[in-house]
Amino acid sequence: MQYIYALSSSHRTLTLSYGIRSSFPSFSPLRRRFISEHSSDLPQNLSLRQSLKRLTLRIVQLTRRRQLDQIFKEIKIAKRRYGKLNIIVMNAVMEACVHCGDVDLALKVFDEMIKPQSCGVDNVTYGTLLKGLGEARRIDDAFQLLESVEQGTAVGSPELSAPLVCSLLNALVDAEYNFKIMFTGAASLLHCFSTGDLRRANGLLARYGSVLHEDGCPSILMYNLLMKGYITAGFPKAALSVHDEMLQQGLKPDRLAYNTLIFACVKSENLDAAMHYFQEMKENAQKTIEVDLFPDAITYTTLLKGFGHAKDLFSVQKIVMEMKSSNDLFVDRTAYTAIVDALLNCGSIKGALCIFGEIIKRAGQNLNLRPKPHLYISMMSVLAARGEYNMVKTLHKRMRPDSAGTISPAVQIEADQLLMEAALNDGQVDAATHHLSNIITRWKRICWRSRGGMVAVRLEALLGFTRSMFSPYLLPETYNISIWFRSVYITYTESIVLMPFKDLIGPKVSPADPIENIMMPFEEAQPLLATLDLKKVVLRFYKDSVVPVIDDWGSCVGLLHREDCRELDAPISTMMRSPPPCVTTSTSIGRVADLILEKRYKMVVVVKYSNLYGSSYRSSLRAVGVFTSEQLFKLAIASELPAEEFPVQNRLIYLKDKV
Repeated sequence: MQYIYALSSSHRTLTLSYGIRSSFPSFSPLRRRFISEHSSDLPQNLSLRQSLKRLTLRIVQLTRRRQLDQIFKEIKIAKRRYGKLNIIVMNAVMEACVHCGDVDLALKVFDEMIKPQSCGVDNVTYGTLLKGLGEARRIDDAFQLLESVEQGTAVGSPELSAPLVCSLLNALVDAEYNFKIMFTGAASLLHCFSTGDLRRANGLLARYGSVLHEDGCPSILMYNLLMKGYITAGFPKAALSVHDEMLQQGLKPDRLAYNTLIFACVKSENLDAAMHYFQEMKENAQKTIEVDLFPDAITYTTLLKGFGHAKDLFSVQKIVMEMKSSNDLFVDRTAYTAIVDALLNCGSIKGALCIFGEIIKRAGQNLNLRPKPHLYISMMSVLAARGEYNMVKTLHKRMRPDSAGTISPAVQIEADQLLMEAALNDGQVDAATHHLSNIITRWKRICWRSRGGMVAVRLEALLGFTRSMFSPYLLPETYNISIWFRSVYITYTESIVLMPFKDLIGPKVSPADPIENIMMPFEEAQPLLATLDLKKVVLRFYKDSVVPVIDDWGSCVGLLHREDCRELDAPISTMMRSPPPCVTTSTSIGRVADLILEKRYKMVVVVKYSNLYGSSYRSSLRAVGVFTSEQLFKLAIASELPAEEFPVQNRLIYLKDKV
């Protein structure tokens, strides 16, 4: 869970977000501004301001969806319609570039804003740009920009302030490199284990740390940054000691500090300490009568996550009751989602369904409460495992019209696969087969390592090769995997996806084709005479695991397996398995494959009628070929890709006894 810190020059405090929207003032460089109504009373100016305000809101929405190209298309249209755009709109565009990770495009927007006939720049612009440069690991550029602000040479004359310093510092702390935070007294030092850019944070705090001080002493902001650094570095327990240091400095933790402490406790799985800080937070808020100190949605959702992970249903229900009984707390969509997830983790399906129903009911009056697709997937995942097909089918049907936000292809694939799983677990094989057929048609393939892929394997085992819709197909990745396929334990040395059998083995081979199309001619199998002693042909079994055996008239009378070769001086006829499994030349490939897997045959003899009026069974049937399990598995891993991409020795499949 990632933390996002940002500052607001108007409040001089810090907000914390980790996937949850806060109910207190935001410190994002993208600051909401409202043009003064006293600037002009002309109707056309008022209409222009309203249009630009709607444009800003539109940019924010597209930013959340990461639709950067669409933003610039609409900006281009707006410039033709309104002329010069104001600084609020352009700051929103720059924030969109940073949010989407395109800092070069953000620099182009910045260069456009500082042109003489453009809207200009302000502290929000510089804060956003510093954040983007830090996230892009362009630390040198960020320091140069900050130095120009300090020296007063920056365009627009921005002031060196805590928001600017923290924009860069947050980007450094959020780096993916391993680092350690060392705290000595009131000083905060960041020490990098690697040679990455995070080591520059030492110089940043040493040079600009005084900007974060209040009355010559470290501020709450510095301690919050310190705790964030500990948690980001993977040392949540170390963040708890910061609380004592804050008290020694005479500082009182604010809501953000308590939320960070509670989150650190949850990360370290110390829920007793989390409840201690939670109670301390409420007691201090009641003593000081500070509204901004009472627990908010972030506080409760953090606790819900911790107790849900611990499967403590009683504590989850207690927190939910407290949330609903609080008159000053607005339970938003994120909070509702956290409640449902916690109840599902605790195994309370009925409780989760009740809360989900409440969300849908309230969403009719407040569209901002419409659940995200994630919540539908969470509900469907649990219900599919229980075989609640009708409920999963309803959720699958209502997810698109009733959910908020964009449903990505990955989410839609998962929803389709969960619907198939629910049908199969409910015993409705035909319905599951129908859904699998739709998945094949729409998405073309399924990775077996996914949950849906394993359901497809189960369904394949029930259908058999006569109704097979899939067959193993190897991809150029290296994984040691093993799956149960029918009653046979198959080990693959590479990852697979499931594809239609006809697409796998090529257009010239179909499961419905007769086995004589792909069988090995009987002569090529080099059968052995039944009267031979084993010692004369023993070397043959170092090469072949099974060999057909014939009598003096050339009829196949049995199969000799390597594991049955026990007596060197005995004739082969005493150790062979007789009669051999046989199929006719007209038997379908799918039926033969099914037979090999069901009966665990290593070889099947293919026979042909030669004399329907013969006096014996032997005279009417003649062995014309064989088909082995090795041939089947080589056929299954055949690929249309160039052979050099799939070395044969890395694609072998071994058939083993069931463990």
